[in-house]
Amino acid sequence: MLLSVHPDNPQPRLISRIVETLEQGGIIIYPTDTIYGLGCDILQHKAVEKICRIKQVDPKKAQLSFICNDLSHLSEYAKQMPTSTFRLLKEYLPGPYTFILPASKMVPKILQSKKDTIGLRIPDNRIALAITAALGRPILSASLPGDMVEDYTDPEIMQENFGNEVDIVVDGGIGGITPSTIIDCTGPSYELVRQGAGEWNE
Repeated sequence: MLLSVHPDNPQPRLISRIVETLEQGGIIIYPTDTIYGLGCDILQHKAVEKICRIKQVDPKKAQLSFICNDLSHLSEYAKQMPTSTFRLLKEYLPGPYTFILPASKMVPKILQSKKDTIGLRIPDNRIALAITAALGRPILSASLPGDMVEDYTDPEIMQENFGNEVDIVVDGGIGGITPSTIIDCTGPSYELVRQGAGEWNE
């Protein structure tokens, strides 16, 4: 199902419908401030497994991240971090960044990697933030498989390609083509893992 949601003023009725689908184990394609993502409720194991099947990856090895609503949300899923790291997150988020942090016990077991880390994001996108705020916890985020730019930027083409595998394609307009910048904060110094849409000069 293709659901058109206003990018600046997401309609509460439609957000409730999306959240209901997530709570029932549904999978969505939704916009962020970078590229569209595949998402589900992090507590719905079958939905997590389904996303991994679509991506053809093992959940424990998959590079999946959580979309959080704000910093307090984010700090529940990461272990207590140094003040300097918290300040860094405060400076760059919301924005087109994924920060790799040590995972807390709140991260569901199916998603705990051998490294015990988790990628966390707070995108500067009102639809994604409205969904996570209404759900009350993060949603899983995975990139869409696809070779052509249209495969993951045009919601109508995403509906054609993935309509049988997902429950809702959230149409928030044409998406970007550059993924988030990934920063690893688990070592002695911050490490740029992938240069994406966000500037990084630390």
